[in-house]
Amino acid sequence: MKIIIGSDHAGKDIRKKVIDHLIEMGNEVVDCGTNNDTSNYAIEGIKVAENISMKKGDLGIIICGSGVGISIAANKVKGVRAALVYNEEVAKLAREHNDANVISIGARFFNLEEIIKMVDVFISTDFEGGRHEDRVHTISDYEDSCVDC
Repeated sequence: MKIIIGSDHAGKDIRKKVIDHLIEMGNEVVDCGTNNDTSNYAIEGIKVAENISMKKGDLGIIICGSGVGISIAANKVKGVRAALVYNEEVAKLAREHNDANVISIGARFFNLEEIIKMVDVFISTDFEGGRHEDRVHTISDYEDSCVDC
């Protein structure tokens, strides 16, 4: 699987450890950074989201201090469904029910082991389809049709 990953400065150290884990598990990883001591979470989230929107990767991972700001930014990119997750069950449901293609995590609220578990569940779970497909299409149809929004 090809994973696109990025973070702001608050998530850079944990991001590097997640990258190591993903590569060890046999995934191809594209690191969108940052490696700076300060950065703009919005820019970092948008970089990952644009790569996912352009189908340059299968799934994305974004990390900032809380996970909130970076997910808001990523969700502004057409075709991206970034889910802020806070446990393994939510990571699973984000894929199964929402067909989320990006996971967002708050680096200041979880240790590495917890983050790795959420990431592993997210990337190993498939979209369930069925009754959830219509809901996901409602979102994408609105996104496609909204001109003055």
